[in-house]
Amino acid sequence: MFDRYLIGENGFRNVVEDGKTTGFQLEVRIAYYRGLGLSMLEGFEVAADEKQFPREDNLFTVRGRTFTQKQMETEYDERWEMGEVAHITVPLPGGLAAGKHEISVVEYLRVSYVPFITTGKDKKTLTLES
Repeated sequence: MFDRYLIGENGFRNVVEDGKTTGFQLEVRIAYYRGLGLSMLEGFEVAADEKQFPREDNLFTVRGRTFTQKQMETEYDERWEMGEVAHITVPLPGGLAAGKHEISVVEYLRVSYVPFITTGKDKKTLTLES
């Protein structure tokens, strides 16, 4: 429904931990008209320049708390609200090169009254922040 807002325009950057670039991060919003509990998020597939990154490896951060896909399966207290910015961190040793990248995200949601997994899809060209 709100697919075109799924990928945020800001916050696309490499992640540096202990002086090493360990991956990259981007902003996301839920592509659904309501919020959902994290246990209802089935994950996010990310592609950068057509290289696919499986959803089970990506990390999801909302309101300063970071979760693996496995942890979200049993997270019943946290929600992700419509319009709220969250972050996906994709592990990638060395990160991405500076410059523009074609980023696509597929978001998998389990909505209580829908008998199948719904998806949100977005693709944008983003410039990596320094």
